[in-house]
Amino acid sequence: MAFREQLKDYASETRLIQRRLMVAALGVVLLLSLVVARLYVLQVVDQEHFATLSNSNRMRFKALPPTRGLVYDRNGVVLADNLPAYRLEIIREQVDDLDDTLARLGELVEISDSAIKRFRKASKRRRPFESVPLLLNLSDEEVARLAVNIHKFKGVEINARLTRFYPMGPLAVHALGYVGRIDEKDLNGMDESNYAGTSHIGKLGLEKYYEKELHGKVGLQRVEVNAAGRTLRVLEEEPPVPGNNLRLTLDAGLQILGEKLIGDERGALVALDPRNGEVLALVSMPNYDPNLFVNGISFKDYKALRESPDRPLFNRALTGQYPPGSTTKPLFGLAGLEYGVTTPGKKVFCPGYYQLPIDDRKYRDWKKTGHGPITLSDAITESCDVYFYDLSYRLGIDRMSEFMFAFGFGQRSGIDTTGERPALMPSREWKRRIRGQPWFPGETLITGIGQGAFSATPLQLANGIAALAMKGKRFKPHLVKSIEYVSEGREKTVEPELVENYRLKRESNWKAVVRGMVNVVHGPRGTARKAGKGAAYTIAGKTGTAQVFGIKQDEEYDAEKIAKRLRDHALFVAFAPAEDPRIAVAVIVENGEHGGSTAAPIARAIMDAWLLGPDGRLKPEFRPQGKAGGKRR
Repeated sequence: MAFREQLKDYASETRLIQRRLMVAALGVVLLLSLVVARLYVLQVVDQEHFATLSNSNRMRFKALPPTRGLVYDRNGVVLADNLPAYRLEIIREQVDDLDDTLARLGELVEISDSAIKRFRKASKRRRPFESVPLLLNLSDEEVARLAVNIHKFKGVEINARLTRFYPMGPLAVHALGYVGRIDEKDLNGMDESNYAGTSHIGKLGLEKYYEKELHGKVGLQRVEVNAAGRTLRVLEEEPPVPGNNLRLTLDAGLQILGEKLIGDERGALVALDPRNGEVLALVSMPNYDPNLFVNGISFKDYKALRESPDRPLFNRALTGQYPPGSTTKPLFGLAGLEYGVTTPGKKVFCPGYYQLPIDDRKYRDWKKTGHGPITLSDAITESCDVYFYDLSYRLGIDRMSEFMFAFGFGQRSGIDTTGERPALMPSREWKRRIRGQPWFPGETLITGIGQGAFSATPLQLANGIAALAMKGKRFKPHLVKSIEYVSEGREKTVEPELVENYRLKRESNWKAVVRGMVNVVHGPRGTARKAGKGAAYTIAGKTGTAQVFGIKQDEEYDAEKIAKRLRDHALFVAFAPAEDPRIAVAVIVENGEHGGSTAAPIARAIMDAWLLGPDGRLKPEFRPQGKAGGKRR
């Protein structure tokens, strides 16, 4: 047995070992070949594909929102500014569990359900690699609390962004409007690629009308990031193009005065330069603070504004449609002269009422005892209703409508902001088309004194009286005086746009009407003579009183027995100086009752502020050539 163990076959064992080594070596070579082949595929065949994936993991593209353009008044006072504010933003593709992230962030700062809801909606509209704001305008305390914990949140950033701020608060809000957070309604017609990284857009007023000018062009930044998605360095950058600045025709000082004069009343005021259509002041009271809307107004604040009986959100200057009352009598007088149904010297007897030839109804004058025999100029001065009943009956509603349309009534003026209404200049065709009824002569009479279906906005009244001041030249009202192209270093002036140049058959007819308007303010029988006392210049004006509700023929108007909100509206229109018009004004005070005592003093104060210097004399630029500009005697 021991002898057999000594007889081993070393040659056979050697061959076995050699075979095993060869198999192992072959296996190693095969595996190495596979590795080399795979490396070849990765490094050569699919090199471009995997390099792209690698760069995608290493690099990110960030949208650089442009700086929104500023808004100034005509003298350089800032009305809409941008201020830095911190935002909490999330990059969706870098967050593994969004619900968990939101819950943990909620432990650090207060996040409302509405904020989360807005964030989720915004996330659906944005690309996964774009940051979406969760909270805007963080406080210093919130920023500090988040900053020390931000490393725990992948894909969460605290970024400093510029946000809209209105330093004058409510001033001119119905002209300026405001910006707000982008929502689904804004997406229609919006270039989403140019709003990458932008969370706000113009919602109302100038901010919306000039959105393309104010917004600018988005920039792009290519950055290198680490595995956690944090930015390491900027590789490439295309800077954003800032929005253009707007210089307005508004005068902040005049606007402040106008809002102060109307005060706690409900009303509107529009002041224009009749020579070019520049809007000097556009007041609607009460107003509201647009800063409330920038980052999302609270439900409580919005409810208070929406349900207020004073309707602060309502733009009375552009949207309010009021019976113009007697303020349109000068224009109807011009129409009577133009169509030859009256002459400057023709007298109409006013017994205190007017009757149609085949109607027993008496259309009353405001003066019970009547005005007696009266001419056109005196009828304007004393606001004789009977004269204009007779005039409108002779004119007919179709010619009245045609003439008033030429002066801007019954149509939008085209002012460069949002919310304007056309109001209504009625006609025979309008009533047949809208109401399916014929037009009656009595309706023509009440239209002639600015009542009935006839309505106008304060802007239309100011624009119409400005056209009268310029003897038929009507300019398109505009709020922007010039546009400053910041990126190009140039400024473009907005040129006046003449939309109508109505020529009367006789130039002398203008004088007959203006003479009556001058006597409204400066004559002994003028309905606004108290407002004209001590004026350093000549004012041409017209008072108006608009009924809020009708009263029966045998009843009398008694303000003391009527609730405040059912009392007559007080109106006044004017231009000055009458010889060389530089300002046209329309004022309405809701339920103010008397145009001469309520609305006219407001217009006078506005004209004084615009035309007079500190010494009480006409400013040099408003003085007639060759005159020193002393006080009017």
